[in-house]
Amino acid sequence: MFLRAIGRPLLAKVKQTTGIVGLDVVPNARAVLIDLYSKTLKEIQAVPEDEGYRKAVESFTRHRLNVCKEEEDWEAIEKRLGCGQVEELIEEAQDELTLIAKMIEWDPWGVPDDYECEVIENDAPIPKHVPQHRPGPLPEDFYRTLEGLISESKTKIPAAATSTDSQLKE
Repeated sequence: MFLRAIGRPLLAKVKQTTGIVGLDVVPNARAVLIDLYSKTLKEIQAVPEDEGYRKAVESFTRHRLNVCKEEEDWEAIEKRLGCGQVEELIEEAQDELTLIAKMIEWDPWGVPDDYECEVIENDAPIPKHVPQHRPGPLPEDFYRTLEGLISESKTKIPAAATSTDSQLKE
């Protein structure tokens, strides 16, 4: 009993370094993460329920919070979440709290339904150093397969329509 209560924390692996310049080891990372994730779930309540941002934040934050509560060891948390080191997760959680405050301030979901955005078209040439991200041509096999699928669907649809028509007449 004594070893479980006292010895286990003493025998736990201690992280010496994160290996990332400027990112210090957080000895109580699990407790910090639990606190940050709990704060995040409280703060996100100010965002309307039907907003995608809130749904996404609540989903991944609940998952991460549950993992942190289930696992005692920082290595197990890192392995189960697969999102980097616990110190990186702490920075992400802090950034998410900052973003939630900004999103509440900016209120992007408060745009009226009848709001019309002005589109400004500019015919100025694109500078050469700016990538245009135009995909290359698709292989000929793609077009042949697409043509085959289109022709198959055209032949199947009328046949299906006539069978349902005959069933309706009966």
